[in-house]
Amino acid sequence: MQILKSINLKVLRGEFVAIMGPSGSGKSTLMNMIGCLDRPTCGQVLIMNKDINLISDAELAKLRGLEIGFVFQNFSLIPRLSALENVLLPTYANVKEGVNPRKKAEDLISLVGLADRRYNKPTELSGGQQQRVAIARALINDPSLILADEPTGNLDSKTGEEIMKIFKDLNGMGRTIVMITHDANLAGYADRVVHLKDGIIENS
Repeated sequence: MQILKSINLKVLRGEFVAIMGPSGSGKSTLMNMIGCLDRPTCGQVLIMNKDINLISDAELAKLRGLEIGFVFQNFSLIPRLSALENVLLPTYANVKEGVNPRKKAEDLISLVGLADRRYNKPTELSGGQQQRVAIARALINDPSLILADEPTGNLDSKTGEEIMKIFKDLNGMGRTIVMITHDANLAGYADRVVHLKDGIIENS
């Protein structure tokens, strides 16, 4: 069964793009392609000018680990690790040359306003604080792209606004952000909204 049909999408460096669509529209499949979690059965997906169908699994894992930062709706933190240890987690597999992971993690925890909670476990943090940890973790390898999947879905509206302000600030610093959402209010934070329906881009 073909899920995505004739998709032609280009995201430029420094853009903030929201991808919207109802359930079953193909958002998750498109996100998995952009995030190098799945390879297309036809066509091309280019990340940093690399065709993900033409590189090895090891190269793909390295590309994903160094160039893409993921932020998920359910935070995906490791319960037994502290906030700081969760931020450091991606560096155990990949780390960019010349980077001091510990110092970078400390700096990022401060950037998201949790310097005083860096040794707390996820169960000792609110939902908004856990998502801040997840954002810091996404940034630890200085990725070219931040891919956010319904990043405020498990948060109240006030906390959601605070999280979106962080994304907006990061974009203002030059970060490229692609956000998957069904929420028109969230999409309003983006520079461009791509509407997906039945596997087809309706407008972008």
